[in-house]
Amino acid sequence: MSGEHGVLLTTLPSQDDARRLAKKLVEEKLAACVQLVPIESFYRWEGKVQNEGEVLLLIKTRTALFDTAMATIKAAHPYTVPEIVGWPFSAGFPPYLNWIDDATRF
Repeated sequence: MSGEHGVLLTTLPSQDDARRLAKKLVEEKLAACVQLVPIESFYRWEGKVQNEGEVLLLIKTRTALFDTAMATIKAAHPYTVPEIVGWPFSAGFPPYLNWIDDATRF
């Protein structure tokens, strides 16, 4: 089961935006769970250093759904170039991984 499950990350500018996207991903069975974490980001954009509060989404899903979930995130995202990155789990508690399977679409 190693590599069949993973996490996608994205950031959004507000808690409301993050909640809407998290709900959409879970309702559409593209994610089993989405956790929202308030963060502060420093980054360079259009030649200037920016500092903004954001909400980080930790999106737990199956790697087979990465492409579909990323397309859904991009379509709903307010940023021109959103962070949408992911990686497979190298290990995991089998009952948790089974729950991800049960909670997402095949």
